[in-house]
Amino acid sequence: MAVRNNPFKPITRAIPAPIRNKYFLVLAFFTMWMVFFDKHQFYENWGLSQKVEQMKSDRDYYIEKIEEVKKDEKDLQLNIEKYGREHYFMKKDNEDVFIFEEETEE
Repeated sequence: MAVRNNPFKPITRAIPAPIRNKYFLVLAFFTMWMVFFDKHQFYENWGLSQKVEQMKSDRDYYIEKIEEVKKDEKDLQLNIEKYGREHYFMKKDNEDVFIFEEETEE
């Protein structure tokens, strides 16, 4: 039986042995597929995780603001008459209100 010469043998020998390994090729294909083509690609997941972190920080900010508003509401309930007199110039029937404005230098 005659031995055939493979014309691609010199080309395949020029490629380093680890790259010719079938396990390496499968792993490289899988990695490329997951990074570029898959529905759950790396870049999209990274962007979503950044968005989740931003939303968590927003949540913490709004929780803090809610606590401040609750505190202000509690103070307002205790001092509602004083607040109305100072900000809306409300008065009782037997009182007079005088408004003093400070002059500003421009």
